[in-house]
Amino acid sequence: MTQMEYARQGIITDAMRFCAEREGVDPEIVREEVACGRAIIPANIHHTALQPIVIGKRFRTKINANIGSSPLSAGIEQELEKLYTAIRWGADTVMDLSTGGDLDAIRTAIIQHSPVPIGTVPVYQLLTQVRSVEELTEDDFLGIVEHQAKQGVDYMTIHAGVLRRYIPLTERRITGIVSRGGAIMAEWCLTHHRENPYYARFDDLLEICRRYDVTISLGDGLRPGCIADANDAAQLAELRTLGELVQRAWAKGVQVMVEGPGHIPLHLLEENVRLQQEWCHEAPFYTLGPLVTDVAPGYDHIASAIGAAIVAWHGTALLCYVTPKEHLGLPNAEDVKQGLIAYRIAAHAADIAKGIPGARDWDDAISRARFEFDWNRQFELAIDPETARAYHDETMPKEAHKFAHFCSMCGPRFCPMATTQRLRAQTQQETVQS
Repeated sequence: MTQMEYARQGIITDAMRFCAEREGVDPEIVREEVACGRAIIPANIHHTALQPIVIGKRFRTKINANIGSSPLSAGIEQELEKLYTAIRWGADTVMDLSTGGDLDAIRTAIIQHSPVPIGTVPVYQLLTQVRSVEELTEDDFLGIVEHQAKQGVDYMTIHAGVLRRYIPLTERRITGIVSRGGAIMAEWCLTHHRENPYYARFDDLLEICRRYDVTISLGDGLRPGCIADANDAAQLAELRTLGELVQRAWAKGVQVMVEGPGHIPLHLLEENVRLQQEWCHEAPFYTLGPLVTDVAPGYDHIASAIGAAIVAWHGTALLCYVTPKEHLGLPNAEDVKQGLIAYRIAAHAADIAKGIPGARDWDDAISRARFEFDWNRQFELAIDPETARAYHDETMPKEAHKFAHFCSMCGPRFCPMATTQRLRAQTQQETVQS
């Protein structure tokens, strides 16, 4: 049975207990959220190295890191380096979006070495096996899902909501269809004059996913690729269809989450989360960013982290990171780190705002260390200890400086916290004397 089916029968699985311990909550809370579909535990029965996580708005905001090869740069070792970097810097899930090299070998290596859930977009591999979309059949679309499920993929992006009648709605967009998977499905529909095979044969897809307990990530193939296209007819039409598919998946006991847009201006962020929660029946929301402006190539990890913090505050459960290379090229290990740092900040800020139990404890601990001038403790608690220490040591490198009651910004005479400590000591002394 799937984790959802166990949960519905009142059974708390080992995976649920493990997730509850990591979240610091009662296992019954995890079971209840999985049973009703508000949370998921992506855990393919063949992913033996997995340490399960729970994704849902009642729990800590999770972060996904995309890695993967391209036809211009492909290799198992470099993808494993990205995987290790992602895990080191806090990725809760990793998506293998490889399109170049030996895709099966790369994916197998990633799954074997990954303790976090692994996701894919199956149609990427499908397209590499043929000369054109025209050659693909409905059975091909289902076959690649089962192939990757057997390998141990925990969740798959399935663009089942890109319906043939929605494609004309993108014609007036500035950026058209920006989802690779969405574009593949649109081309197949128009070439064959038939409906999206993942929609037409959704029940067959569900049977495959149920067999391996693969979580379906309903892809937003018509997501806006710039803020001018946000909340347009194409995006919202697809979202309504995804809400329909959520209910069909739940009826079969299949876990599901819903993917969200990549480019949304600030004033429309809350509305996007609200509509998804209403139309998709509170299924976990998984967003790429979103980017709140389109003018920051090279810094899109920052532009998107702003949007990510806000949508997570309003209920998004899983944030797909954006690296500095977004829109520019294939990220390397350092880009993966920078993207994850930005998104860990965004996710943590959202958890504080949501009141996740214990979220602010980390902030309070580093604040106390800062006030006490415990520099080594500050470094330990920093989200990136190495960088924090390096910045401090640029001007105050000596070990004795780790015990100084000032930093290079204020110096020994202008530090307000040192002044506060002196004033408190003076006040306490006067109180004792009086």
